[in-house]
Amino acid sequence: MKPSTGVPKPSPSQSPSQSPRTSPLVHLISVCLLALALLATLSAVGVTDSDGEPDIAVQNSATSQRHWVNTWTAMPQLTEPGNMPPPPFTGSDAVLVDTTLRQTLRVSTGGERIRLRFSNAFGGTALPLTAVTVALPQDGRAGVSAIEPGTLQPVTFGGRTSATVPVGAQLVSDPLDLELRPGTNLTVTAYLAEGQKSLALTSHPGSRTTSYLRHGDHTRAADLPGATATNHWYLLSDVEVVSRAGTAAVAVLGDSLTDGRGSTTNGNNRWPDQFFDRLQARPSTADVAVLNQAAGGNRVLNDGLGPNVLARLDRDILSRSGVAWLIVFEGINDIGTAAATETAQRAVTADLIAAYEQIIVRAHAQGIRVYGATLLPFGGNTPYDDPAGLREASRQAVNEWIRTSGGFDTVIDLDRAVRDPADPRRLRAELHDGDWLHLNPEGYRTLAAAVPTRLFRNPPRPSGLAAD
Repeated sequence: MKPSTGVPKPSPSQSPSQSPRTSPLVHLISVCLLALALLATLSAVGVTDSDGEPDIAVQNSATSQRHWVNTWTAMPQLTEPGNMPPPPFTGSDAVLVDTTLRQTLRVSTGGERIRLRFSNAFGGTALPLTAVTVALPQDGRAGVSAIEPGTLQPVTFGGRTSATVPVGAQLVSDPLDLELRPGTNLTVTAYLAEGQKSLALTSHPGSRTTSYLRHGDHTRAADLPGATATNHWYLLSDVEVVSRAGTAAVAVLGDSLTDGRGSTTNGNNRWPDQFFDRLQARPSTADVAVLNQAAGGNRVLNDGLGPNVLARLDRDILSRSGVAWLIVFEGINDIGTAAATETAQRAVTADLIAAYEQIIVRAHAQGIRVYGATLLPFGGNTPYDDPAGLREASRQAVNEWIRTSGGFDTVIDLDRAVRDPADPRRLRAELHDGDWLHLNPEGYRTLAAAVPTRLFRNPPRPSGLAAD
């Protein structure tokens, strides 16, 4: 007797191809499911983008799980003496005492519910926030002190209007309902009655955006006449929005070239800003947030202006909400600050490659795709361009590894986009800001145009956590 296969034989009244469980109801259900699948397929909109590939946008279901995604970030740093709040807001042993601080920032993706994160990563004492409000800035502009009437809302923390951020910690606000369109400027105003009783202050000096300081509590004021202007951000590190299931973020690890040195103050024309504008123009990438986690002078291997990349990777990338992609565009400061000797340059080249491998391994462990961007030329720059060309040789060796090793999931060749074809060790003359290292707004536009949007169509993993 042959063993049963577990598949029932057809009865004499059935054809060999007909299942004994088939019924008109089953056929009807199958047809309905097929129709639903076809409708889902037909709901995609096909166009062609500038990268020459189909640009497919799939409609998100209204019942899809919504989740938190970071829409704006500013890498926390220890404030240098020259970047502290101007007098009289920095005292002999405390800062921002009895001070209102009003700041504007540009979000990337939008939403109808937001929350803020304040950082005391480098504060020498606890950071007491007496009151915080949000609003839309007047005429939607960056770097203004006035707000749009009727848009101001108080921010709470665990239901309280005041809160204290412990030393080294961050504090997440309660969610609040505020509709933000993609690319919207947002005003955040904080009042510190006691200030921070330390001269160790957390900030992001390279804001390229004007903030305002005034004594007294003016968190609910429509404007701050007579306020002191300063082009730095302080204390605020993140804005998150509740987003649709398909929304995800691309984070950029970078230095001053990503932080935007040479861009326009209050112009939001750094290359990540201009790249976000390109993503917004395409239905398939309109839900991609762009997180600029860069700082001028930052390095991969050693601390400089801000912690080194290997030290800050968890804080700035892996712990951010909704990150699905990472662009690594950093290393030029490591090469440029290493001694112009063969021994030192061989060492920094090998150490940078090893560090990139570490970044890739750690990001992959979180399901994040990692894209490597080639390092830009610095020929003609003082002090990076050494007469013997040893640093240039290191840059070429690092770029060769980025392009050919297969370590990164994809290579973004920014070097090729901005180098001078007649002298590849230099930037194109019309793209830099005068120092042969940093770019001007047109140079940053060129970088943004060199990043293929097709790389950001399908998040590699479910992003973020369900919204509460």
